[in-house]
Amino acid sequence: MEWFSRSNHSFQFSLFSVNHIAALSIFVLVAAAIFLNRKKLNDQKWRKIEIGTAFSLILIEGMNHVWMYINGVWSFGRSLPLELCNIALILCIFLLMTRRKIFFELMFFIAILGATQAIITPALTYDFPHFRYFRFFYEHIMVVWAALYFTWVKGYYPSFRSLRKLLIFINLLLPIILFVNNQADGNYWFLRHKPESPSLFDLLGPYPWYIFTLESVLIALSSITWFLLRKRVKNGERSQLNIDLAKQEE
Repeated sequence: MEWFSRSNHSFQFSLFSVNHIAALSIFVLVAAAIFLNRKKLNDQKWRKIEIGTAFSLILIEGMNHVWMYINGVWSFGRSLPLELCNIALILCIFLLMTRRKIFFELMFFIAILGATQAIITPALTYDFPHFRYFRFFYEHIMVVWAALYFTWVKGYYPSFRSLRKLLIFINLLLPIILFVNNQADGNYWFLRHKPESPSLFDLLGPYPWYIFTLESVLIALSSITWFLLRKRVKNGERSQLNIDLAKQEE
């Protein structure tokens, strides 16, 4: 089962290769299909698909931890689901299972900004048809599709309060991540040092100041995303919208 082994001699991933472009194409085409068919998808019969998707994400992430364990690469400092995309995945599973708007609000900006960036410039070693290739693109793409699905189909548009909730959530998690990094010799969220390879972090200043700069960038980009994708309503519709959102949060 070379496709599930640690060896990557036959599976070297290349940025913007044919296999990467194929994943990007599927990502864009399905996203467009969600938007174009948003009225047809707003049907109760899709509830089973939501639940099934949630279980599929649990299954493939479970397989990922099995892969890391049997190949001797699992560690507390690298393998815990504490990176932002991992957190977005967990929130996505809860959203699909419960349809609670709070999970959408916490996931939305991480999905649109973080997971989309990961899909375009993946930190990936293994290429098609290795398990890690499928796992990476399936999880990241599904998180973004779920965010778009609940936005365009279910009407869970992000609000400015959503941005505030996300910032509070991230800053509450921050000391936990710092503690785990210290105890497990990890570098979750790159809070101990910058990535060794060239990255956006190189433009954000030296340690530890780049951490504060990065949060400012998050606020700016999230605000722009909220402004572009916010729900536009007329004054007469605003009261009903507030009622609907209150029901979603119950």
